[in-house]
Amino acid sequence: MIVCVGAGPGHLDYLTRGGAAHIAGADVVAGFDAVVDIVRPLIPPSAQVVTMGYRNQVERLEEVARLHQAGQKCVVVFMGDIHFSGFQYLERVERACGHRVETVPGISSAQILASRGRVCFDETTFFTFHRRGDLTPFKTHLRDVLAAGRNAIVIPRPWDFMPKDVAAYLLMHGTSPAHRVEVWENLTRADAEWEGTLGELAGREFSDMSICLIRALQPMATGLEGEK
Repeated sequence: MIVCVGAGPGHLDYLTRGGAAHIAGADVVAGFDAVVDIVRPLIPPSAQVVTMGYRNQVERLEEVARLHQAGQKCVVVFMGDIHFSGFQYLERVERACGHRVETVPGISSAQILASRGRVCFDETTFFTFHRRGDLTPFKTHLRDVLAAGRNAIVIPRPWDFMPKDVAAYLLMHGTSPAHRVEVWENLTRADAEWEGTLGELAGREFSDMSICLIRALQPMATGLEGEK
């Protein structure tokens, strides 16, 4: 048995009871170092822990697959929710195992940010740039979504498309610098919020653990209210 569990945005309060039960009953718990550290209090003392980073994830997942095939109950933990910003990693797990695996949803940082920012998902489009490969189609879609008057919740790509780069791209392609923006770091763990405009964001540095809310432009008052 192998199960992929969404561990939430960084605090055990946001891990589901079902996900916690899988971790507590595991023979093997695997995942990126930062995510395993979040759930470590729930890992049984007898369980084997397999941690990995971006560079060695393929080899470590093959190790997990061998343990799974030997009859061990394996749990692979993901930050947030698997289907918000972890689908490529899920594909690597399944490629290593050679079959589809069970998934347990978690709470995404995007959902927490929507709550903090008081925006509805029916008026908001979610983007994750936390992916390998060409970002051009997703960048273009972000620009079009803002032009259409919707909010955007954005997870940047840590190594080359950080919040300032998101802002620089949008400004270069004609998006108004007046959009209001909020950037949160370490959401649910040590919240740090910055608020300003898209134009101000272009020159600011943030950590890898950042998520952004770019608000739709508010209609400008015409000054004609009440006129016939």
